[in-house]
Amino acid sequence: MKIYNSLTDKKEEFIPIEKGKVTMYVCGPTVYNYVHIGNMRPVITFDMVYNYLKYLGYKVTYASNFTDINPKITMAAETLGITEREVADRFIKAYLEDLKNYNCSEIDERPRVIDCLDDIFNFIQKLIDKDYAYVKDGDVYFRVSKIKDYGILSNQDINDLVSGSRVDIDEKKEDPLDFALWRKSDHGETFESPWGVGIPGWHTECVVMINKLFGKKIDIHAGGVDLKFPHHENEIAQSIALNNNYIANYWMHNGHININNEKMSKSLGNFILAKDFIKEHTANVIKLVFLSTNYRLPINLTDKTFEEAENIDNKIKTVLKAANLNLNISNKEIDNSIKDDKFEEYMNDDFNTPNVITYLLSLVKDLNAELRNNGNQILTLTSKIIRITKILGLLYPMPKLTDNQKGIYHKWIEARNNKDFNTADTLRKQLIDDNIL
Repeated sequence: MKIYNSLTDKKEEFIPIEKGKVTMYVCGPTVYNYVHIGNMRPVITFDMVYNYLKYLGYKVTYASNFTDINPKITMAAETLGITEREVADRFIKAYLEDLKNYNCSEIDERPRVIDCLDDIFNFIQKLIDKDYAYVKDGDVYFRVSKIKDYGILSNQDINDLVSGSRVDIDEKKEDPLDFALWRKSDHGETFESPWGVGIPGWHTECVVMINKLFGKKIDIHAGGVDLKFPHHENEIAQSIALNNNYIANYWMHNGHININNEKMSKSLGNFILAKDFIKEHTANVIKLVFLSTNYRLPINLTDKTFEEAENIDNKIKTVLKAANLNLNISNKEIDNSIKDDKFEEYMNDDFNTPNVITYLLSLVKDLNAELRNNGNQILTLTSKIIRITKILGLLYPMPKLTDNQKGIYHKWIEARNNKDFNTADTLRKQLIDDNIL
């Protein structure tokens, strides 16, 4: 399997640190509000990656964090008239509900910053002791100039970053590129640290959580392309300083979302909350839209893209309903262990889901033909489609028919063959009401 590694800007053979096991971390949300559909793209993308790695037989440990200490949370608390902890808890709950509504997998770890403060203190102190960080009036900053590889992930030159004003100007810094590991603060929720009262810097939290959960290095670190700089770049800088590595062997980044050819952003007022979006479109349709474009490329959401996805979803849903009836009547079980070489060929090429969806439609076409001709490949084709759709995160229930439902079906066939159309119509309506036909 080959993965496009953002660190090297090329596809590389995936070789895990430990044979048969994969460690994977994806940056999660800052919980001060409901998440928008842009936040759902990495969730859907790396849920698919997680599912496929498990399909290949890897024992995968997947973590994604909650940033639950942040000035934005303090602002939300002041606006809502509640505490920061109540804000964080409310929007963590809302986010988890979104994941449930989008049929996303349960993952292994969801660490919170509030639970890692002592680990953050220890991490920062080690950086200070090694002279990679310095204290200035209650703030702690990281010395970027000591990292010769700074800019390796975002492929930017340090001089360009400074001249291009890609950094916050702060007179307390030794260098404009230096970033805060700890910020002095007396506003809102604050915490006592070895350097005074304040809050942790955003860029330190993820490194600390990764080290706490997995050790010094993981296989895959992922997130949206907007996190490449400065967040992920600064994570790498700290890991080089303390652990002499780039945190992960493979860095993966999904593209952003456009709406009608315009980048989605809060400043433009064109962002859509995930909780509202799921009321307009099913989880299957949204995922098909996202996965019909390579995960590294931007997605342009238009009415047409959703019409196409709905059409694909309906084709899969229709053929699987017919196949489920056929298998139930013939007392055959789905083979949940079935493999597919063509599917693996596409997925092993950096998760080429657009090609997978095209291939999926060819399987749908073949299954329709088998159903029309009562062929002998119905079970195999159905099992392949179910296995592939589950890995993509799509949900197509295949309910078991009760003995009573099977009896109604046989009576319907009998009535139809006997040209007893009134009875046949009544029985057919029962089957339709039960979502069998």
